[in-house]
Amino acid sequence: MLHIRRNTGRIFRCLRPAFASSQRLACAPAVNVIDRAQCSQSYGVTISRRFYSSNPAEGGENGDQAPKSNEPPEEIETSLVQSEFNEIEKANIPEDFPDVPILAVSRYPLFPGFIKKVDITKDATLKKLIRKRVDLRQPYVGVFLKKDNDNRAEVMHSISDIHSVGTFAHILEMRENGPVMELVLSAHRRIRMMHAIEQSEIDKQQKPTVNQRRSGNKGRGAIGKAAQIVNPVTTETSAGAETAEAVEDEKQPLLYLGHTENFKHVPASIQDDKTKATMQAIVQTIRQIVALSPLFGQQIHLLLHPSNNVSENPVYLCDLVATLVQSSNPEELQKMMEEPSVYQRLNLALHLAQKEKTVAELKHSITKDVEKRVQEQHRKYLLQEQLKIIKKELGMEKDDKATILDRIDEKLKKLTVPEHAMKVITEEKNKIQFLEPHSSEFSISRNYLDWLSSVPWGVHSKENTDLTVAKTILDARHYGMKDVKERILEFIAVNILRKKVGGKILCLHGPPGVGKTSIARSIAEALGRQYFRFSVGGMTDVAEIKGHRRTYVGAMPGKMIQCLKKVGTENPLVLIDEVDKIGGAGFHGDPASALLELLDPEQNANFNDHFLDVPVDLSQVLFICTANEVDRVPGPLKDRMELLDVSGYLAEEKLAIAQNHLVQQERDSTSLNADQLSITQEALEILIKSYCRESGVRNLQKQVEKIFRKAALKIAERPAEDPAGMIEVNADNLEDFVGRPKYISDRLYETTPPGVVMGLAWTAMGGSALYIETVLKKRNVDEKSDKDGSLEVTGNLGDVMKESVRTALTVAKGILSKEKPESQFFEKAHIHIHVPEGATPKDGPSAGVTLVSSLLSLALNKPVAQQLAMTGEISLTGKVLPVGGIREKIIAARRVGCTRVFLPAENKRDFADLPDYIRKDLQVQFVQQYEELFEHLFE
Repeated sequence: MLHIRRNTGRIFRCLRPAFASSQRLACAPAVNVIDRAQCSQSYGVTISRRFYSSNPAEGGENGDQAPKSNEPPEEIETSLVQSEFNEIEKANIPEDFPDVPILAVSRYPLFPGFIKKVDITKDATLKKLIRKRVDLRQPYVGVFLKKDNDNRAEVMHSISDIHSVGTFAHILEMRENGPVMELVLSAHRRIRMMHAIEQSEIDKQQKPTVNQRRSGNKGRGAIGKAAQIVNPVTTETSAGAETAEAVEDEKQPLLYLGHTENFKHVPASIQDDKTKATMQAIVQTIRQIVALSPLFGQQIHLLLHPSNNVSENPVYLCDLVATLVQSSNPEELQKMMEEPSVYQRLNLALHLAQKEKTVAELKHSITKDVEKRVQEQHRKYLLQEQLKIIKKELGMEKDDKATILDRIDEKLKKLTVPEHAMKVITEEKNKIQFLEPHSSEFSISRNYLDWLSSVPWGVHSKENTDLTVAKTILDARHYGMKDVKERILEFIAVNILRKKVGGKILCLHGPPGVGKTSIARSIAEALGRQYFRFSVGGMTDVAEIKGHRRTYVGAMPGKMIQCLKKVGTENPLVLIDEVDKIGGAGFHGDPASALLELLDPEQNANFNDHFLDVPVDLSQVLFICTANEVDRVPGPLKDRMELLDVSGYLAEEKLAIAQNHLVQQERDSTSLNADQLSITQEALEILIKSYCRESGVRNLQKQVEKIFRKAALKIAERPAEDPAGMIEVNADNLEDFVGRPKYISDRLYETTPPGVVMGLAWTAMGGSALYIETVLKKRNVDEKSDKDGSLEVTGNLGDVMKESVRTALTVAKGILSKEKPESQFFEKAHIHIHVPEGATPKDGPSAGVTLVSSLLSLALNKPVAQQLAMTGEISLTGKVLPVGGIREKIIAARRVGCTRVFLPAENKRDFADLPDYIRKDLQVQFVQQYEELFEHLFE
């Protein structure tokens, strides 16, 4: 008897890569349709057959002896003969084998004549059942398609979970790789599931008889009778696995074994014209698909054997089409599996082939379009490269590196680059010559060279040295601001005497809307310098000032290097706006500390940006900073700046600004001339007094702009035939343009009662009148009572102001004891002190004298003198201490109509610096001790 050992295993091991590439093994037919030449051509593997008996003592039919264990068996190179395999299969595949283990597969059914690889990973009972079947030389299974493709279970619960028609398959190879059992199945015929076999029947069938065990032990090596088993697991491991698998058997029964019957076809005669035509149409469609998809042709080359003539076997042709198509869904493939009529099955196969052809045509069209675009781009690239080479050979054009370096050299010719910077530029130019243009390092070096050559080394703008011209420009653009204008003229005068352009660091601080930012542009024009502005309000990243390191993606220099590149000179005027609102220290550093190097006259001559990493001279830059509250500027930063106070405006100054500047600006922006709209002086005064009481003029500008918009609307709504008359805005019709007044009265109290005194306060918006109200919580004070009095404070006061209240109460007690030694008012009274406008936070020591006056006015039950205001800090001994913001407070006193103001004696120099028009019509008394103020408090 001729036995073939391991040949089938070699055949399918050489095809294993193809098996693993897909869930269904559609790359090789059954063993009877593979020859050595095909396998060798496709995978580079030579298939050979060994002829020897399964018994080492016996010889084969040809007298061949089995090789010894230490010697490799003799291999005889020969072709696989189709008839020999057919004889083996016919002799070993039973025609009727009803009871088979059930394997459920997903998505693609296994059609007769083809091979599929199935892995079993979890179910131990199914593995045990298949091992027993192989040991009993019954290596057959039923392969059925799951109804739910998303079901990942290896064993179904009932036959309702699988389709009724599947295939009877022969296990060609079984291999156990750890917990995974790999099966290579060869399908032979269609079968129909009849019913499931109970677990008791399975156990009964799994117990082999004595003759079966004996014959099984003798015939393990015959591949024609049983599958080749490749099991590297040791005996001890197998025994342990059997014990573990026995535990799994105790679970509820599943669909492991089923009773089947052979599926019967309704044959179709190949002599019939319809059958012939359909088969020819299928073959023609497959040829068209092969023309569109080379991969499809390779699959047919592996699946189709010359000995199988598809034109004479319609059943095989249908199964071949069903195995080849990739775009069909499982329901369509199962429908072909279950179709009994061969003719109808041909029609289904033709439908599937046509569908696959449509998909192939779409893929082919997409591929052609992509290839066409790629070829066009590649063609353009080649032509461009050839054109560059031709131009380079003719001397018409240089390469990218030479062009970049030439452009940089042209920029450097116009500059006076210092030696340390030129050294870095030369190193980078030498470095870029050895880099590939498409590399990231090339882009970094090129960008670095661009920035180095963009810094205006040694370039200065011509500075104005004519004081008259500078003064004319400043006076024409801004009203008032005497201190700022004088300081700029002094700066110009120093530069004239030094005959050298210099820099300085100024800080303009004051309320919003007073013109701090706008005057900086006028200063730049007066000096003849380039202007650059950037705001540091809310800035939290040091890199905004110092730049990024070049190693970061998207790195850029800081604001100052960007400024120099934009203005093109080394002596611009740089406005750093909102310096009091700069962000604090955080994850990205402390920008306030980074400004120290920038604004320090001793350091900015060698300012080092992180990106350039080359010292840059900023000593000739005029820095102007703006702030609303100078107290919020960090101390070290404030120490490096020269502070200039830009206070608020009086009503007279606002009126002049509105008449000379604001109205004219709106005439230019709205194109309304004096013949179309006029605003009377009375209307502007009411607008300032009742609508715009803040220190700046920003809100006044908005109201003037609103008047011009309303007037423009009225003029535009007039009929064309009606001649347009002039619109006059006066005190009577002002509300029609700007609405109802915001401030009805100048003062909160026209006549102050006892316990109410007006103080003066400084705010970020300028000065304001601050009333202190002191009343008794109980109407009558019983000075003979044993109970002590109390003090309550309201009005959203800060800690400093609360301390001032307690200090003022102590001072008031001392003064009252001198006036009325017998009085126990402050010891027994329940006093409530309130500061109006409770929504506004209030803090500071300057309300000390006002609090003392309010308490004494309540204790003596006398109102203070009318039209009186005061400010000053009080000490426990009654000494009046100096305060800040005198200009703003005096302006606030004039705004509310006060005629008498009490100020600390040490603030006399601040009052003397005020212009005459602010001090005019105002009686100011300077006091050192509170007793001096008390003498005139009730006059």
